[in-house]
Amino acid sequence: MDLIEALNWRYATKKFADKKLSDEKLQKILDAIALSASSAGMQTYRVFVIENPDIRKELASDSFNPQIVDSSHLLLFAAYDSIDQEIIDDYIHFVARERGLAVENLADFKKSLESHLLIRTDEENFIWSSKQAYIALGTGLIAAAELQVDATPMEGFNSEKLDKILGLKEKGLKSVVLLSLGYRDEENDYFAKLKKVRLPKEEFVIEVV
Repeated sequence: MDLIEALNWRYATKKFADKKLSDEKLQKILDAIALSASSAGMQTYRVFVIENPDIRKELASDSFNPQIVDSSHLLLFAAYDSIDQEIIDDYIHFVARERGLAVENLADFKKSLESHLLIRTDEENFIWSSKQAYIALGTGLIAAAELQVDATPMEGFNSEKLDKILGLKEKGLKSVVLLSLGYRDEENDYFAKLKKVRLPKEEFVIEVV
């Protein structure tokens, strides 16, 4: 199955079969997410693999998304709630170490990050970080489709409850979006056999020449 076939195959799965995703496929999806495009390469978000069934049940108790419980695996994308000098300094040191550079060689890059990020409010930086998380979410969806793993992105959950359960505030994070992974229950998911509906490309794509 090539990429376009895989994307035509995928849909937001509503009902999952009782079938577990292999660790090999899960790790490939996580690897793809980690390699996703990220502004300045900073990855100002984290991905949690929530396996604990009690946490998943509690989270689903006031959500309209049964996939939270029924899917094989549940991923949470959580973004930094603020960006401070320490985060920038740590990132600069990490880049220097990974690329075998002296920290001083990254002075201009560091100054650019500081001048753009430290003048913003925490809310502005959280929105920016959340957008990076959504880019990674898209990468995860594509990676899952390529592996013929079903996936459903979800916003309809109690983020305050989840943040408290996972202690995200203490980690400087806020929950943004969930991604369920598994395999579709074709017999019981009404949407599994429906034709995918998208705008025709000539209407969707506008060429500026």
